[in-house]
Amino acid sequence: RQMMRTSARNTLLCKVAAVKPGPVNAEVLLKVSESIDLVAIITDGSVKTLDLVPGRDVFALIKSSFVLLAPAGEVGRTSARNVLTGTVARREDGAVNTEIILDLGEGKSITAMITRESASTLDFKVGDRAAALIKASHIILAVD
Repeated sequence: RQMMRTSARNTLLCKVAAVKPGPVNAEVLLKVSESIDLVAIITDGSVKTLDLVPGRDVFALIKSSFVLLAPAGEVGRTSARNVLTGTVARREDGAVNTEIILDLGEGKSITAMITRESASTLDFKVGDRAAALIKASHIILAVD
């Protein structure tokens, strides 16, 4: 059996901490590491199909274009359920877009693809503190 390959730049191995069912969708609380948590919103049907229960290993897939960035301390009020703070470890400017990798600590990182104009306006540099914002509905869950 081969391991799944995906175009999502961010694949985080997590443990399901809790599942809060709803009439249509469920909140799945994920433990990425000792100090990093995520919330994913998926259908109740997917919870059943994937057999998501506390303690189950699950992969959280997040496209880099779904990750918004803000300077740390300047996030403000937002509807994004997930805010992960880290240090800019790498910045790669392209003609149109910029790839920024945040080191979240504990061996975890998250990659964001933002416009080059936004990267320049926000002036992200290696070593800067930044926050990654991810909507709970933008997290795709997968199991082995």
